[in-house]
Amino acid sequence: MSNVVQLIVPSQRQTPAERHGALMQSFAKHRRFGDDVFWLKENAELLNILECTGAKFDEDALSAYHGFYENVEKRLQFFPQYYRFLLSICLDLEDLGMKGNKGAKLSRWVADQGFARAELSDLQRMEARRLIMRRGVDPLPEDGGLDARMRGFMVRNATFAMPNKKAAYELTHAVFYLSEYGRKDPMIDKAVSTSLKFVGLMAFLEQNADLLAEVCVAMRFGGFEVPQIWETWLLRHAALFEVASGQQVAQQDDYHEFLVCNWMLATAGKAPFAKAFEFDRMGFYRPEGVGGPLRELSECMYKLGDDRSGDWGAMRATVLESLSPESQVIMACAEKSTDIFDSFFEGFARVSTMAEAN
Repeated sequence: MSNVVQLIVPSQRQTPAERHGALMQSFAKHRRFGDDVFWLKENAELLNILECTGAKFDEDALSAYHGFYENVEKRLQFFPQYYRFLLSICLDLEDLGMKGNKGAKLSRWVADQGFARAELSDLQRMEARRLIMRRGVDPLPEDGGLDARMRGFMVRNATFAMPNKKAAYELTHAVFYLSEYGRKDPMIDKAVSTSLKFVGLMAFLEQNADLLAEVCVAMRFGGFEVPQIWETWLLRHAALFEVASGQQVAQQDDYHEFLVCNWMLATAGKAPFAKAFEFDRMGFYRPEGVGGPLRELSECMYKLGDDRSGDWGAMRATVLESLSPESQVIMACAEKSTDIFDSFFEGFARVSTMAEAN
């Protein structure tokens, strides 16, 4: 194999099955190795997207994971702290066509060990339950209020009207789990749509394609319409990703953003992963672009102090005047992208006063 990093251009025609097979080979064999937790994370994310989008691939593509599948019980027993990654990979491999039925045995063992009960957050408990229930085992039969607590979190719009990436990603993943990755109606209402739009606006203002792509996927799983401005920007962003190959390709790249942008394409009815790939080490690099105005907007509002208002109409001229020309364009696009920008700005402004303590 060559040590020269080379740019892979789309003119190298491949079938979708060949492209998917090359991705699996690269992630399984060439990017990371051994029992690296980052190997588990990367491969769990790739296989999850391939499985839930019904990806096609050649029969021998799964051979890259034979070693993992043969020893998954030993890994799970010795690394129980990674049970969600390990179980997810095992289940996806079987559902993608790997011969075997280890997932059912492992699901029962994980449930019996009580790993889901040891999770510290409702979101982790929900993910664990969703995974184990794929083989018909409920690890938390006594927790009948899990979904209700998560829905309460999802409908609190104010949480999502200010920068909070942890809450933002938890919102999108809650929709993924409740919908079983688009397989059923998650039964979420308009209040959740508003929360997702708030997160989408935040991501667009930051020009954060990773988060915005997840928002768009979650909106489709929830049965909500995706703003055209967001989708158009993501389509262009995904098309401009660069893929490089060779042993000198750095491990620190933008692979997750690449995966979720292509996941978004698949849920939008577009062809995902429409690039040529090598059966080798690959790196995925987002296009260079203008940064979003989110930080400028935050600084502007904070400096205004008591003079700031949650009324976008009243604040618009002052805010735009404080932004760079490039940021003004992005801000205008964000304003036009949804019908709730005024409500988003009211929450973002944070003008409510704190009563004096007695």
